[in-house]
Amino acid sequence: MSSQPSSQPLSYRDAGVNIDAAEDALDRVKPAIRATFNSRVLADVGSFGGLFRADGLGQEPVLVATADGVGTKVRIAASVGQFGSVGKCLVQHCINDALVQGAEPLFFLDYVGVGKLIPENVAAVLEGLANACAENGLVLLGGETAEMPGVYPEGEFDLVGTLVGVVEREHILDGSRVQEGDVLIGLPSNGLHTNGYSLARRIILERMQLDWTDPFPGEEGETVADVMLRNHLSYLSTVKPFLKEPYLHAMAHITGGGLAGNLPRTLGGFGAKVRRSSVPSLNVFEQLVSAGEVEADEAWRAFNMGVGFVLAVNEASVDEAMSHLKASGAEAFLLGEVSEAVEGVSWLD
Repeated sequence: MSSQPSSQPLSYRDAGVNIDAAEDALDRVKPAIRATFNSRVLADVGSFGGLFRADGLGQEPVLVATADGVGTKVRIAASVGQFGSVGKCLVQHCINDALVQGAEPLFFLDYVGVGKLIPENVAAVLEGLANACAENGLVLLGGETAEMPGVYPEGEFDLVGTLVGVVEREHILDGSRVQEGDVLIGLPSNGLHTNGYSLARRIILERMQLDWTDPFPGEEGETVADVMLRNHLSYLSTVKPFLKEPYLHAMAHITGGGLAGNLPRTLGGFGAKVRRSSVPSLNVFEQLVSAGEVEADEAWRAFNMGVGFVLAVNEASVDEAMSHLKASGAEAFLLGEVSEAVEGVSWLD
């Protein structure tokens, strides 16, 4: 005989959703969120919609919107309890995406989805978002935190963000300026940034047989988690002085798909010739490629391999561009050139 259903009243918390915990998480970070506000913000934290005054953004301003996540990097963050780092990574990933079209960031919106909401963990994620916004001069305008048992396993979470930036119409970079012979200048990454983690996790756990708290080979004083959770770099401060220069013809943010998958998106139908040996080697990629026996072309498609961002500049101005970049402290390097060949990337070595 089947048991009779309980007659006890049920609550939302009984179903796995704790509204008080969500409010607690937000209360913990309200000061950090408000610290990102400027005179354009017209609504406080917790409003149904963020209000952002849009007047005076330029003569012919164009809004640029982009959305992204940080992929399975969140699995590592959850495993070791380092939640703040992925918040910063997400903001800076989105900044770079908008920057490619010449846009400077205005505001950011976030979504955090969890299986079980632990206030201090969610607060750490939100604080990471807020700190990155403050450092890069944009507003954390709003967001959503959703506790969804049965959708996300307990202990797991997802993080997604939307960024809106602005560019003057005449300064939009859309590939139309690109010419054959333009020089490609690379800016280095510091590791995986936010792509290639599914492959990296498998190599680390199955081939290298390392735990997240183990020392990472060749990285003095850093654990595996430290190396894997390095912040995705923001290239805004480095690139911003060049945005109105006529010799800047295109840019690319090297994320999922690597150089081969991202350069062609910005070159207006032109191809690219890339010299892989010009890229400063990073130990993390050497270790992963070796342990995983990853073939070269696959590695350059799965990982950024040390290239975080690329600028395409007029050949006649390359010395000027390199001089300015190095004066700003950027470790820029000559990566290759734009070719007339069929759209795509060809390797010179």
